[in-house]
Amino acid sequence: MTTPAHPGRMLFVNMPVADLDRSKAFFAELGFGFNPKFTDETAACMPVGEHAFVMLLTREKFAEFSKHPMADPTTHALALYSFSVSSRDEVDAVSAAALAAGATEADGAEDYGFMYSRSFFDLDGHGWQVMWMDPAAVEQGPEAYAASSQGNGTPA
Repeated sequence: MTTPAHPGRMLFVNMPVADLDRSKAFFAELGFGFNPKFTDETAACMPVGEHAFVMLLTREKFAEFSKHPMADPTTHALALYSFSVSSRDEVDAVSAAALAAGATEADGAEDYGFMYSRSFFDLDGHGWQVMWMDPAAVEQGPEAYAASSQGNGTPA
């Protein structure tokens, strides 16, 4: 394993879904697209970043990769999926689109000044968080950002 991560390293998160077409339609409503080269009747490759992808897999396809029994995401949490957007307003817009497309709200808005998020459960019960973080906090780290701010989320 190269350290630090080499520039071309990719991340794939494999997620089982009950109805692939329904899940694709849901995530399309949130603004995501799919790579047709890696999408078929059993899987859909959803780019979420330059080198990061969520693979929506039918339960049968997921079972081919996992040696463990599948957990029910409506009763067991194995992971929470978070993605960033470019603004606080976009957090609200994506969250509203998710709820309109059939998601269930998990939490109300969480506002930490430097970071703002909303969470929802998708159609299969997987937990998702849409978040925005002030670019200065990303660069400096939250503690340094807080120390350099005037207490209102604005750098000094």
